Amino acid sequence: MGDNVGDVAGMGADIFESYVAASVAAIAIATTASSEQLASLFSTSGIVGPEAYKFGAQVLPLVLATLGLAISLVAIFGLRLFKDSSPAKALRASLIVPPIVFIAISYFLLPTMGFSSGVFWTLTAGAIGGGLIGLITDYYTSAGPVMSIAESSKTGAGTNVIRGLAVGLESVIAPLLLIAIIALVSFELIGLYGIALAAVSMLGVTAMVMTVDAYGPIADNAGGIAEMSELGKEVRVITDELDAVGNTTAAIGKGFAIGSAVLTVIALFAAFKMEVDHVRALKNLPAMMLDLTNGRVLVGLLLGGVLPCIVGASTMTAVGKAAGSIVEEIGRQFREIPGLLEGKPGVRPDAAACVDLATKAALSQMILPGIVAVVVPPVIGFVFGAEALAGALAGAMIVGAVLSLLMANAGGAWDNAKKTIEKGALPGEKKGSDAHKAAVVGDTVGDPFKDTSGPGIAILIKVMSVVSLMIAALLA
Repeated sequence: MGDNVGDVAGMGADIFESYVAASVAAIAIATTASSEQLASLFSTSGIVGPEAYKFGAQVLPLVLATLGLAISLVAIFGLRLFKDSSPAKALRASLIVPPIVFIAISYFLLPTMGFSSGVFWTLTAGAIGGGLIGLITDYYTSAGPVMSIAESSKTGAGTNVIRGLAVGLESVIAPLLLIAIIALVSFELIGLYGIALAAVSMLGVTAMVMTVDAYGPIADNAGGIAEMSELGKEVRVITDELDAVGNTTAAIGKGFAIGSAVLTVIALFAAFKMEVDHVRALKNLPAMMLDLTNGRVLVGLLLGGVLPCIVGASTMTAVGKAAGSIVEEIGRQFREIPGLLEGKPGVRPDAAACVDLATKAALSQMILPGIVAVVVPPVIGFVFGAEALAGALAGAMIVGAVLSLLMANAGGAWDNAKKTIEKGALPGEKKGSDAHKAAVVGDTVGDPFKDTSGPGIAILIKVMSVVSLMIAALLA
């Protein structure tokens, strides 16, 4: 049940939020940009005129979203072609092929709409960047780094946790450098609008990514059903193989979601500044200056940098409290339900009580993170000004990007390190050994990392940016 909530409903909502926010950012930038700023989007033989420029730039994200949805639908049914292949091969192909098709169709479609080659190369950068982020996440959660964590488990839980954190820190480097390159290339080609368009392109085949992400909990649940139904070892061998691939696809989904979220937040940040400058220009006021020597900007940077830490701490604490209450409830049932501890036939635990505890904790403990995301941006903006809020968005984006990637990738690596030992891939170690017990400790730390705090922080920086964009005109 928990995997269904986190990896299907939660992750699906997270990726869809990025999908919508990227399109909104592109449309908002197109609305506030001048015709001169949008001219580079169009070829000399294409659309002409200021109003046509704006309309074309506003419509393009919607066209690309429709195209990506159509490609994803075809790709989902096309997966049947891989029915005789290994699950890993089929799922990797489903992540690699749709972006290539998206780029190919865009190559022929964009010129017919009057768009320049710069738009095509921006879309290419975004689509390829999204695929590379997925592959990087795949490496850090299924290859050498996972085996190194499993090896470190031989010397205890402490070294397992240390190595897992090191893998998480290392895994941040390549995705963020890649996002920086995508943003720079897009900006140089077609300006600030290009950053938003690159985010739209990265999220173009979102439906396919969500499909692959949902595979993980489906395979995991199948294994759980097989085990509880006592279907036999040969069934568990198959479901364990599917589950191992599912862990990787879930990690790829989280890495893609966080990477696209960071690029989307950069686009929303640009849209926020352009909206403030647009309204100030109408009032004959100077544009907003984001000078690091400005005290308000510096205060905003520090305040924004603290917010991901607050959300990360509160979500981790919430998981600990909820887990503790469930453990206590299980202990109570063992004490009070006759025959449960002995496993007597016909004696069943009260599973509904545990589900009820988890549900109540999930709702009550998420109040603080929700308040932080929605209330803090207006407070900073109206108390300290637009410059301070811009600084807060920048600070939250930088700290949040690092923390969310670290937590998601480290958590996935810890989980797969434990499963590596359980499969017997570590010579001399097996389930129940000291190394396995150490890996279980790492996985216990990693679960809230990858399933709660990491995605939660990514959602925080997106919601902050969207709320800030909504009140931008009031702060000008």
